[in-house]
Amino acid sequence: MNSPTTQLISRRDALIVGAATAAAVSASAAPAAPAQAAPPPTATPMAAGSHMKLSLNVNGKAHSLDLDTRTTLLDALREHLHLSGTKKGCDHGQCGACTVIVDGRRINSCLTLAVMHEGAQVTTIEGLGTPQNMHPMQAAFVRHDGYQCGYCTPGQICSAVAVIDEVRRGVPSHVSADLTARPVLSAEELRERMSGNICRCGAYSNIVDAITEVAGSRA
Repeated sequence: MNSPTTQLISRRDALIVGAATAAAVSASAAPAAPAQAAPPPTATPMAAGSHMKLSLNVNGKAHSLDLDTRTTLLDALREHLHLSGTKKGCDHGQCGACTVIVDGRRINSCLTLAVMHEGAQVTTIEGLGTPQNMHPMQAAFVRHDGYQCGYCTPGQICSAVAVIDEVRRGVPSHVSADLTARPVLSAEELRERMSGNICRCGAYSNIVDAITEVAGSRA
């Protein structure tokens, strides 16, 4: 017999209490809702490059420039000094169209910053000669048809002038048989030394003939 103080719970009430307890336990064990993702940071615009004053002696004339430090020598010549003879080809130093002579040495002007050449002596195709008074190398290119479209020609001529000077000074190339002997001005030597200047028109044999003529007249 049940005690008078004992409260009777029906089966229905027990099921309700059990279900409520299970729901409460499940809710407390559930993972918290993820916090709302933060918005992506706003991109910061690239800071503008600083400017620097420099002086260049280009084709025998002094120039004072105030340039963005990221300006290449090629762009300084073309865009700031308006010497458009030097061509922008690949812009990666692979075609040689931008070749100029800096302090007696040929370089790809697209691969060097203008501010690296403070006070340098720069010679471009305009400084070698004019249509009325051509450099011997320019005249030889004309005689031997060393160009067709002409786009690569300024770089070819600047490079060719420097090549003759390299041979004269005894600078060896990759194909020089004896590194201690004076290089022999052969077609093989010229083709190797001029290999950094691409002629998409394929006038290579005529270019070699032109350089050989000028080199022979200076021998």
